[in-house]
Amino acid sequence: MTVSEQPVKDRQYYDGASPFPEAAEHAPVGGAQVGLTAAIVVLPFIAFGVAIFLSWGQGVALTDLLLGAGLYVVTGLGVTVGFHRLLTHGSFTARPWLRVALAVAGSMGFQGNVIDWVAVHRRHHAFTDRPGDPHSPYRYGTGLRGQLRGLAHAHLGWMFADDRTPAERYAPDLLADPAMTRVARAFPVLCGLSLSLPFVAGWAITGTLYGGLTAFLWAGLIRVALLQHVTWSVNSLCHVIGSRPFKTRRHDRSTNVWPLALLSFGESWHNGHHSDPTCARHGLDRGQIDPSAAVIRLFERLGWASDVHWPDHERIQRRRAGPPSQARAPSGD
Repeated sequence: MTVSEQPVKDRQYYDGASPFPEAAEHAPVGGAQVGLTAAIVVLPFIAFGVAIFLSWGQGVALTDLLLGAGLYVVTGLGVTVGFHRLLTHGSFTARPWLRVALAVAGSMGFQGNVIDWVAVHRRHHAFTDRPGDPHSPYRYGTGLRGQLRGLAHAHLGWMFADDRTPAERYAPDLLADPAMTRVARAFPVLCGLSLSLPFVAGWAITGTLYGGLTAFLWAGLIRVALLQHVTWSVNSLCHVIGSRPFKTRRHDRSTNVWPLALLSFGESWHNGHHSDPTCARHGLDRGQIDPSAAVIRLFERLGWASDVHWPDHERIQRRRAGPPSQARAPSGD
């Protein structure tokens, strides 16, 4: 029986500081999955080295930077607005064509197929920072050594663990949606499209194969790596460092990390999100930039989105945790 299938009563005795029981149980996944995951993690770093070598003495082409920025925005919003706020939490209702478009854009971010992504994230919310959470940085306890090991696990180590999250339990609504199942099956093709588009565009714009190659490196592989690590940083850093202005459930140590706000499209206001998961805006205080919420607002004004769950002032005030504090790894709950 996997951790995701254990009865809730088996987890109620967690003291908030000890390593999770499953930390010593899961063996690494084997074979093809390890190879594929490792390739997704390692290849962009190789690409970065090659790109630096090719651009030495002449800089990075403006075309590559613009293509990379454009695709970063499209795929990043596909993950944050589509995968996360729409499909995982139902923060708003989108027209069917927009729902599919966002799922396709998010799939091009190389973060897994849409159904598995939603299932894992819903499980994360069900068991945040306690046994059952697939990527908590507190998995190995709250001591210094355990915390460092936990950060590595939360950032990307969890993808190498044999800890399947059953979509049948956590995302039955998407399994029952023909459009989402088609998008999920098309994930490998969409990943290929995500890398081939910058190559074709770079070749067409510059008229040279070299221009296509550099666009493939900067706007393809390196762009994918940046988006991945920003997303993974929300899993890791946004549960260890930063501020906690809002109350969350027991053991939940989600934090707000402002330096990541723009690159993560507002996802790093993670404490605000965990205090009210279905809210369409994560940056709940004045001045907290949240590009994903701005896009949802635009969709609403265009008539493409409805039933948007915007912040409620009274609810926000009730969730206040008192004076702002810095998140630390406590010795208990």
